[in-house]
Amino acid sequence: MNEYLDASNKNLPPEEFDLEKKLRPLSFDDFAGQDQVLENLKIFVEAANQREEALDHTLFHGPPGLGKTTLAHIIANELKTNIKVTSGPVLDKPGDLAGLLTNLGERDVLFIDEIHRLSPVIEEYLYSAMEDYKIDIMIESGPNARSVQINLEPFTLIGATTRSGLLTAPMRARFGISSRLNYYSTELLTHIVQRSSGILSVQNSMEAAIEIAGRSRGTPRIANALLRRVRDFAQIKGDGNIDIAIAKYALKALNVDQHGLDEMDNKILTTIIDKFKGGPVGISTLATAVGENAETIEEVYEPFLIQEGFIMRTPRGREVTELAFKHLGRIKGPSQEELF
Repeated sequence: MNEYLDASNKNLPPEEFDLEKKLRPLSFDDFAGQDQVLENLKIFVEAANQREEALDHTLFHGPPGLGKTTLAHIIANELKTNIKVTSGPVLDKPGDLAGLLTNLGERDVLFIDEIHRLSPVIEEYLYSAMEDYKIDIMIESGPNARSVQINLEPFTLIGATTRSGLLTAPMRARFGISSRLNYYSTELLTHIVQRSSGILSVQNSMEAAIEIAGRSRGTPRIANALLRRVRDFAQIKGDGNIDIAIAKYALKALNVDQHGLDEMDNKILTTIIDKFKGGPVGISTLATAVGENAETIEEVYEPFLIQEGFIMRTPRGREVTELAFKHLGRIKGPSQEELF
């Protein structure tokens, strides 16, 4: 998978990860988009600050790269508290969770990314922590085993997930605040690209910013990543400034077309058309055909392709639309269902 489409920052080189952090907004006022979510969060945070209480546990869900992690850090900043960051797959033993929870101060924030991937054991421990601010820890084992209850400071758990449907009902019910983040418009992404250009001290024309924003799949993380790559091309192939010509040249070199579709997006569409006559085709079969993980297709590629009208889900599998045939310059033939 291309680096700028990575659904997680964990695999980025250190210098790229530092840049990612540098470009993140630090307050509600700096955050662009998600207006209704932001307005509600401002009210909830201000009310919690006035009462000097911990904010209710908060769940952010939606496609990757839309600002779930950024909002968690902003909430901690607005609450004027500390934040500890971890992820679902990392917490595999109750002792790991206990160590995090007991080190939280009053009103601190614990952010768990990919919370849908928590193990059942860890999830059970979280229930009492979230509701009663207590956890039970087993001391020793066998006949000498005994349970010790530890009181916790009132804290806020912020969970982020790209697949809210995989959260168990008991876990979902324990979040007092639940917000879905949606894809961004080109206008908002243009504003984000211009803001990031200023932080990176690079001159970026409005036409170039619009071009980058229009190919960013409605996702701020991708917009910022593309901006950094275009900046590299401007530095080596131009005079360091980003104009429309260097932007188009760089985006073409990165295999990002005018719709924001990259090599894998077009491979998915081409495979469904050429190998499965436009569909329907099951996700597992499609994943095998394109050589990609089924979960990655569902989480990273498919949501945007569906939103842009290139793919549709049916009871029998995925099908491409007429727009996909037109995009690839193909003539639509009989579908799998029409053939049999």
